[in-house]
Amino acid sequence: MAAPAAAHSAHHLLQLVLSCRKITAQVKCASTHSIIAMASSAEEEFAREYKAKLNRFPRSKTFWDSKTASRIGDKIAIRLAEIGVSAVRIDVGEEMSRAVHYRKMLGPFFSSVTRTGIQVYGAEDLIFLG
Repeated sequence: MAAPAAAHSAHHLLQLVLSCRKITAQVKCASTHSIIAMASSAEEEFAREYKAKLNRFPRSKTFWDSKTASRIGDKIAIRLAEIGVSAVRIDVGEEMSRAVHYRKMLGPFFSSVTRTGIQVYGAEDLIFLG
């Protein structure tokens, strides 16, 4: 008998680490808890954009937006595809407990990951309010 899709999705966990300064996406192997792929707005390609927001007057309280989140989603999805991962799961409770202003900016992140061909189990249960 074939295993249900939910059991297949338990192999890799997609976690987001958010702060006002950066967004980091990491995928962990469920059995070993080791990080197998990671993408962050602290990477070199985002440095110019970050410095522009840092030196802006009046100062911004948030240094990333939904466009940056979407680009991070593209990067993590490409890295997952390169190592052969086609599906990940998320902790819906953790994502729903995030502040509303962060959840609004995460819709494009999950859209870009699924658009690239990676299935995200649990993202269909999220409400992005934006």
